[in-house]
Amino acid sequence: MTAPALAEERAERHRSRWRLGLRLATPIVLIGLLWNLADGPGALALLGDLDWTYIVLAFVAVNLQTLASAWRWHRVAARLGQVISLRQAVAEYYLSQVVNQSLPGGVLGDAARAVRARHKVGLGIAAKAVIIERLAGQIAMFSLLALGLAWAMLMPGGLVLTIEPWQIAVAVAAVGLVALAIGLARRAAGKRWPRGFGTALHAALVADGAWMEQALLGVVIVTLNLASFTLCALATGTALGVEAVLVLVPLILCAMLVPASVAGWGFREGAAAALFPLAGATATAGFAASVAFGLVILAASLPGLLVLTSKSHSSSIHPEQRR
Repeated sequence: MTAPALAEERAERHRSRWRLGLRLATPIVLIGLLWNLADGPGALALLGDLDWTYIVLAFVAVNLQTLASAWRWHRVAARLGQVISLRQAVAEYYLSQVVNQSLPGGVLGDAARAVRARHKVGLGIAAKAVIIERLAGQIAMFSLLALGLAWAMLMPGGLVLTIEPWQIAVAVAAVGLVALAIGLARRAAGKRWPRGFGTALHAALVADGAWMEQALLGVVIVTLNLASFTLCALATGTALGVEAVLVLVPLILCAMLVPASVAGWGFREGAAAALFPLAGATATAGFAASVAFGLVILAASLPGLLVLTSKSHSSSIHPEQRR
């Protein structure tokens, strides 16, 4: 390797370390700011007085969501000609969840899921199956958000607008960052998506009745996602109305899509603290509910560690290693 190439490689490693450090520092800085702005001690008091019945129900809802998502991946892959057993899909999904919860970016676990499932069909089809499965989830969430916003605008009275100026600023910034992240992701994806992606997308989500199956799975998964956050809010003492669940909770969950963090920490809490007052709750309550939700989904991803250490699962994913 030439000297300029070595210098460029070292520079790239240096930039990668800086990017990693920034992503790791971001949630710490944001939560530190929220600790002061949204009454951190008050949020901690709410977390110390959790209703564990609701936490357990939220934990169950998150796990059911993982199972349903694994089923969606299993069905998408099948429509693309990739055979993934339901057991393998569930194990791989838990593994991707624990990776996404542990590392910056939120997509490394899904990338690894595609790589580990590439055998027999190749990385192209495996990557398409994973991308389309994740895309189907975002389509379902944004569709519900659009319906919820339309319903909220048509309902008399609307949401309670008792919000401080700094909370408006945080809400606008959070929504803007989400929109920017989604726009950049779409632009980048347009350059990197494999050939024939449109055909694969049609086959997996539309053709031969796939749209009915995907619509049902989307409703189930999004409902479980909203339910798990709503239950965490109840566990910390806040009862959200239907309007808030359909409009505000999806916005809070969308803040997790911002890639400049680890598993959405910091951005999700900021969005919750900013948006909860729109439902007549407090920023402190939003902060506490979001932290509880983050801890629940982290705990629900831990079975992925068992998959990581399971030799039998590793051999089933990579059958050629047994030869």
